[in-house]
Amino acid sequence: MRLRILFIRSITVFLICLLIGGATAQRTSGLNFISELEDYRTIRDMLPAYLSRRVAERLEERERMIARIATPGEVARRRDEIRSRILQSIGGLPKRTPLNARVVGKIERDEYRIEKIIFESQPRFFVTANLYVPKKGRGPYPGILVPLGHEPAPKAYPDEQQLLGGLSQKGFVALAWDPIGQGERIQIYDPDLGGSKVVRSPTEHSVVGAQCTVVGDNLARYAIHDGMRALDYLLSRPEVDPARIGCTGNSGGGNLTAFLAALDDRIQVAAPSCWITSWQWLLKTIGPQDSEQTLFPFIGEGIDYADFIHTFAPKPYLILAATRDFFSINGTRQTYAEAKRVYSLLGAPEKLTMTEADDHHAYSTPRRMAAYRWFGRWLKGVEDQEPEPKVEFASDEELRCTETGQVTTSLNSETVFSLNQKRAEQLRSQMRPQPGRSGFPAFQAEIQSRVRRLLNISAPNESAPVKTYGEISGPGYRIEKLVYESEPGIIIPSLLFIPDTTEARKPAILYVHGRGKAAGAAGGGDIEELVTHGFVVLAIDVRGMGETMVIESQQSNDTRPYFGDFDSAMTALLLGTPLAGMRALDISRGVDLLSARAEVDRDRIYGFGKEGGAPPLLYAATLDERIKKIALEGMLISYQSIITRRIHRQVFEHVVPGALKFYDFPDLAAALAPRQVWVVNGVDPIGLQSDLSELRKQYAGAVTAFRSLEAEAAIRIAVRKDQERITTFYRDWLGRN
Repeated sequence: MRLRILFIRSITVFLICLLIGGATAQRTSGLNFISELEDYRTIRDMLPAYLSRRVAERLEERERMIARIATPGEVARRRDEIRSRILQSIGGLPKRTPLNARVVGKIERDEYRIEKIIFESQPRFFVTANLYVPKKGRGPYPGILVPLGHEPAPKAYPDEQQLLGGLSQKGFVALAWDPIGQGERIQIYDPDLGGSKVVRSPTEHSVVGAQCTVVGDNLARYAIHDGMRALDYLLSRPEVDPARIGCTGNSGGGNLTAFLAALDDRIQVAAPSCWITSWQWLLKTIGPQDSEQTLFPFIGEGIDYADFIHTFAPKPYLILAATRDFFSINGTRQTYAEAKRVYSLLGAPEKLTMTEADDHHAYSTPRRMAAYRWFGRWLKGVEDQEPEPKVEFASDEELRCTETGQVTTSLNSETVFSLNQKRAEQLRSQMRPQPGRSGFPAFQAEIQSRVRRLLNISAPNESAPVKTYGEISGPGYRIEKLVYESEPGIIIPSLLFIPDTTEARKPAILYVHGRGKAAGAAGGGDIEELVTHGFVVLAIDVRGMGETMVIESQQSNDTRPYFGDFDSAMTALLLGTPLAGMRALDISRGVDLLSARAEVDRDRIYGFGKEGGAPPLLYAATLDERIKKIALEGMLISYQSIITRRIHRQVFEHVVPGALKFYDFPDLAAALAPRQVWVVNGVDPIGLQSDLSELRKQYAGAVTAFRSLEAEAAIRIAVRKDQERITTFYRDWLGRN
């Protein structure tokens, strides 16, 4: 789980001020105007409030749909649908290959032994596991899969050892394994740190998860497959009765328990702990969790936590909950009530129950005791009422399966990062080559169709309502302070710079800066130069940028540096409308505003995107041919670069699930031909400026597409030095002397 730190609001506000140019506050006085207006005092809550409304609408639709399920046949159809959607969301499962399992050590206890196991869930993708085998009684015993939570050394975590040792002493064979990114399976391992390069496992999950997302997969694909292969191993043991299999885990282990139970029919009894809640309550409390727990676009498709239980019905299912958990107990109760109706409909109400303990997030004693009773009842025929046995804890070092404590350094293991690159390579080989002149219209139409489908946006039919809030006078120009409504609930603070020239219809530039409209508007900056050059300039804060940037007070302190507005971006993906698409809509609505102005020549409306404002501008131009030319400065060079670098920062807001199945940024640039496209000062996934040679390499296909249309001069891949004035560097793009 992403740990929530409730006392960092002041630090967060300070960081936000830095991001939006707090150091230049005096020079931008009056430009960031909306936060000074009483009517917009909650402007930074606009995007979360908008997303919350959309979530509520979709969940209400789902509630009406679920209420109509009235027969066992309809439950079965829903189960098949949910399973199909899970598999589609995660990108399907890898092929089953030889496990090559081996026992590499043993720890003997009086009543059980712990075997240290290594197996390959995929070729050379090593999984480290501990198997707890009873010494008393007669086998074959029931088997219990125990997915582990987000602890740094999960196999050695005391609660987990107590559960595993307790199960084995009660006559179960129990198997636990290191989750991806934890224990001996850190995916971005740093030998100098002796841990992950990004320190926290949830952060690593979401870094690697974003790399999977652009390929069209989900990190859960690898976690679920690991769990299924762990079950393959468990069932291969002669001590285990294959007809009596249970699964239980806490926190992230509860998450994986729910996923595995929904997909794998071999599991007969399930008991997820401290994870089951509901979207309604999760999003109003701690927000979306890290990547392997968040399947897209489940809210948009009407799928909630209860659906994981529906797919398991009517087999025995125990929800283990804590009243003081950070996973809302109200959400757990809500989900339990819905699932209970389904179990009753199937004639098995006794096979679904919930245990609440008045404690915190952990696999604590009350929940362990409830699990022992549940597994005893359904896997042994006798509800276990015996006390919990004592367990002798082993150290992390004692439980390790590898020599160095890491599969990457001991076994040269594959990682999700390396496997995802191979997945992307397969997709890249399937992508269409850049077209010649005859094939260009079809190529362009296909790109636009793919973008529309993946962004899933639609503009309102009516014109964007505009409100004015005064003017600022400048040397040779005036600035109108405007707000326009992009769609209901989303208002875009804007500055309209109008030069004092006699030209009746002037060319216009829609300027989108990732740090907000004021970042390029301070005295002597890019915008002032453009205006004095005779251009009308509309500088806007697309949703979640500039004055509308969200300040999150409860997220962990490494979330924004790595992922930006994680909660909004995740919620948007859950709805099936990526944040990049929403911002593209904001830009297109800005074109509406410019087109309606008497001062603007609507045939000469251009787009200038800088840093985080560049990707949504590229998307907007792909779909809106009114934007006649674009310049993209300081933009992430490609989605491909995200999956070729182990670490990325500040790119998550631009992620579109499955984009690399169909296109990359250079393909979007190619599809704009013969409109002018300048790609300048491209940056890599951690924000460092790329070499010009690398930038040209990435956009070679786009240049070829322009050349095929005899428009090679319309595309430029270049570097602008810090001291170069915008009107000098972009002279040819601006088209004025």
